[in-house]
Amino acid sequence: MKIRVVLASLLLASVGSSSDLLAQAKRTSKKAATPAKATSTNKTRERRTAAAEAPATQTSPIADPKPPSAPAEKTVVETKPSADPTDGAAKQTSPQIDATSSPDANNTPAKPEDPVAELRDEIDSAPSGPERIRLQLKLAEELVSTGKKSEALSLLHSVTQTDVFDPQGFYNVGNSFARLNDTDGAVEAYRKAIEQRKGRYSRALNNLGVVMLRVGRWDESYEALMSALKLESFHYPEASYNLGRLYAARGQNDLAVREWHRVLALDPDHKAAADALARIATEDRVVVAPTRAAVSKPAGSAIAANSAAEKPNSIKTVNSAPRSQRSLVLDQVSFDFLQRARSSTEKGNAQDAIDNYRRLLSREGGYFPPANLEMGFALVSLRRFAEAQASLQMVVDRDGDRFPISYFHLARVYEQQGDLKQAEALFSRAASAFGLKNTQFLLDVSRVREKQGDFKGALEAMEQYVSAMQKQGQEPSWSDERLTALRQKVTSVPK
Repeated sequence: MKIRVVLASLLLASVGSSSDLLAQAKRTSKKAATPAKATSTNKTRERRTAAAEAPATQTSPIADPKPPSAPAEKTVVETKPSADPTDGAAKQTSPQIDATSSPDANNTPAKPEDPVAELRDEIDSAPSGPERIRLQLKLAEELVSTGKKSEALSLLHSVTQTDVFDPQGFYNVGNSFARLNDTDGAVEAYRKAIEQRKGRYSRALNNLGVVMLRVGRWDESYEALMSALKLESFHYPEASYNLGRLYAARGQNDLAVREWHRVLALDPDHKAAADALARIATEDRVVVAPTRAAVSKPAGSAIAANSAAEKPNSIKTVNSAPRSQRSLVLDQVSFDFLQRARSSTEKGNAQDAIDNYRRLLSREGGYFPPANLEMGFALVSLRRFAEAQASLQMVVDRDGDRFPISYFHLARVYEQQGDLKQAEALFSRAASAFGLKNTQFLLDVSRVREKQGDFKGALEAMEQYVSAMQKQGQEPSWSDERLTALRQKVTSVPK
């Protein structure tokens, strides 16, 4: 019995000791874990503090969403000043050719043995129309660089005929044509690009205006440049600069000055516009009279016909300075009417422009050359030919030599009315007045002579045009065909 009691006591003591040991082990384990947790927390705090103090990492710029096959558009920039305002079609940086090379044994890139053949292979396997055009442009440049300009032009013309939707590609094709002095090809390519963007392609319109200006197709140039400016809400310095060049070419120095001032207001660093302003003649610039006192007028002046006594509030025109330094002077009210009329013309509101020109003319005794001239343009745009003829005829009769563009516009009116003899005479006067500055008028002479059955005279004017264009290195591709047709007509006429 005693033995059993002793054994039971020993067993209970053992269990108690085990429980104590287990509890003690748990306490020890808990104490050991606590510092570890604190250490982990401290490290986390240290990392957060370091991150907060470290400079922020700069994010990468967003990638261009255009696919690699869509090269950046190249713009013909008309900024090179020249003595002739119709001169100096801008040079454009040629697209860079990505040279395909393979490493040789020394890991040195090797130039392809035949880059033309290689590009032709790439063109044949091009996955899309735009990619094919991009490669064809590279091939054309390669052909030009190896002296094969005719082959390059043939390639570009074939590209223009492709049925592919790629306005950017055709825009660049137009630029290639322009660099190679192929006006017809450039016009076709630019117009295709513009059409594919439903007329909303300001850069292509600007470049179209430039190539039209280069060959004297002034009406088409004006339409293209004005369309470009309207699309950009008249905040397109390059198009304004080119429009100023067009005005200067037409002898409208006042409008040219206004346009170049607009350029510098938008881009004060536009050197070409600043240079153009410095070169432009002061003749025929409209200015506001500093006082209301009448000034003396030289005998025979166009404006001198209007006596200052007729309108005491108007300063009629210039003083006795040499003709090359004359300015046209208006009082503030008349000047404001002129500016409103011009603004309405820019916005396409021809009738409002005409109304303001007439308000000005009512204050100026019915004649102020720029107003009569510009109102005539507006009336022609509305096909009101009889009124346009009366307005333009006044300028031709009184100041035709001073404003020779009036010959051209009055000739157009006579042609529209079917009076081809008068049209021929006036186109001839315009061609003589402008000479090489605009050989386009010779085409007008040729056309109206042909309409009258004067094929020999039409051929003579056409030959003069081609000769003049050859001197400028811009002979049109269609000229040979036109000359051949006229020569056949001359020989077919019985003697």
